[in-house]
Amino acid sequence: MVDNNDEIELIKSIGEKIKARRLEMNLSQEILSFDANIPRNQIGRIERGEINTSILTLHKICKALNIEIKEIL
Repeated sequence: MVDNNDEIELIKSIGEKIKARRLEMNLSQEILSFDANIPRNQIGRIERGEINTSILTLHKICKALNIEIKEIL
């Protein structure tokens, strides 16, 4: 059984990896949101680990960051 703390840590870890890759590519949240076609405030909430986002949204973000989803899991 998955512990709620494990779930929270996973969501935070994914957000941290997205942010690190975005910064590595020297992109703002605004540019990433445009490239991924999702709202900028949603990018911020994902990076801060505030929301559990969908696989489709992760796919869009990863495509915009030129990485595979498995790299952020």
